[in-house]
Amino acid sequence: MEVINQPAKRIDRQAIVLTHLSQLLSYVIGFGGFIVPLVIWGSTRNAIENMDEHGKAIINLQLSLLLYIVVSIPAILLLGLGVLGLIATAILGFVLPIVNAVRASNGESPSYFLTIPFVN
Repeated sequence: MEVINQPAKRIDRQAIVLTHLSQLLSYVIGFGGFIVPLVIWGSTRNAIENMDEHGKAIINLQLSLLLYIVVSIPAILLLGLGVLGLIATAILGFVLPIVNAVRASNGESPSYFLTIPFVN
């Protein structure tokens, strides 16, 4: 059996924090909150320790928020309940990346509640 030496993963908490905070680009410039974290995660998941775990959590959050928005838009016709859903989605999409960026800087695992595990 042949053993292949794989390069050691480096510990880079700043890159993980920036990946979490890059989700906020949607609030700043209107787009990029899904694409930029996806590119960062895809390019560094094998090079940075814990990037794969955090990247999957970020992508699951973004896909879940997109699903919540798609469900909330038709629900506006139901006594305006969709407006509450859109407001809750906007708040979660703003607060959770900041909270998890702080958690990542402390070396903790991400904690995105209300997310659907699309990527495992």
